Amino acid sequence: MSVTLSRTGAVGVLTLDRPPVNAFDEEQAREFATAVAELGADTAVRAVVVRSAAKVFCAGADIAMMDSWRELPDRGQRLQNFCQLLQDAFAALADLPKPTIAAIDGAATGGGFELALACDFRVARGTARLGLPEVGIGLLPGAGGTQRLTRLAGPATAYRLILGAELIDATTAERLGVVHRSVDDAAATAMALAERLADLPGDAYAAAKRCIDAAHTEEGYALERTEIGALLHTAETARRLDRFVSR
Repeated sequence: MSVTLSRTGAVGVLTLDRPPVNAFDEEQAREFATAVAELGADTAVRAVVVRSAAKVFCAGADIAMMDSWRELPDRGQRLQNFCQLLQDAFAALADLPKPTIAAIDGAATGGGFELALACDFRVARGTARLGLPEVGIGLLPGAGGTQRLTRLAGPATAYRLILGAELIDATTAERLGVVHRSVDDAAATAMALAERLADLPGDAYAAAKRCIDAAHTEEGYALERTEIGALLHTAETARRLDRFVSR
């Protein structure tokens, strides 16, 4: 297995383990999607950390796999199909109603960075190199990177990193708003954050996340009203409000 699952308390840990650089091929993409589905279905898991067993977080697509398609007449369709696998897998991660944190202790490039962008939070070792360099080899980010980076950090940063094929360190990424924290130990920081987020009321977290994700649509404000009204009927919100007003 190139993707493994474990649990520490209420935190589910998805570990990428395909040496040497966790490059995605079709099998790993399917394993990743299956693992995300398992984490979503496990009610004991209230937060998720995505990490690597290697020094590199993830180098993106398996170049050897792509090179093997180079002489095939349907190579373009094969790449589109592979990108669909990754888009679907990362969309499933992004759509989890639980907190998700990428622990980036090494380089995250191409599809590896696109994976991290699909998480709610990104913490990265200060020296980790991040970016979407595909334009430099005549391609483009095909696993959601053009969409998520633009929404996250704005067109100017997307132009810089995607069109400029620029790799940046985590300190720069934090300044640009691409990662939330640049730290010495991403795995430990991510676990501590996950444990804190796991204690939040799950319904409220999921509802607020849906509203944030809808912020760039006309439905965003209406969704805020719908979700906050629904939350007022939940037992957990009632308990939290009682505790707050009685302080």
